[in-house]
Amino acid sequence: MLWLLFKSFFLIGALGFGGGYAMLSLIQKEVVTKHAWLTMLQFADILAVAEMTPGPVAINTATYVGYQTAGIVGAAVATCGVVLPSFLLISILTGLLLQNKNSPYFKGAFLGLRPIVVALIVDAALLLSRDVTANLYGFLLFLFVLGLSLWTKLHPILLILGAGLLSVLFPVF
Repeated sequence: MLWLLFKSFFLIGALGFGGGYAMLSLIQKEVVTKHAWLTMLQFADILAVAEMTPGPVAINTATYVGYQTAGIVGAAVATCGVVLPSFLLISILTGLLLQNKNSPYFKGAFLGLRPIVVALIVDAALLLSRDVTANLYGFLLFLFVLGLSLWTKLHPILLILGAGLLSVLFPVF
């Protein structure tokens, strides 16, 4: 089980260009669909918690999944798995980038990765929206917070806390 956790999150970390949000669809496919370590509802819940806690969402999610499946050791193994590819890649690429920072090949590669990252983030948003907007209350809360986010300068933490407070005051779920 520990090897499977490490391998799964190592692959997610290795293939998850664009950071935590871009990794969410990869994590969902591995954790919910392939291995059934969590249900989709549990996955949506942990993403809410992972978003509210300090640290990158992919690392927080890996830690939680590891803990749920194999306790504290599982949390450490999954977290190391998701972090190790980035650590290795950054260690290797730092020298290359410093030597070739003006290369058109490097610039072209990074320009090509941007649309892929956006697509992965949109995929994650659509994936989560199915469960979040499954009832009228969730859909209305989603629209309300999205509207506040787009048209005000409210800090995301305030939006998260406000939505959580509304859900506590009006427990419809």
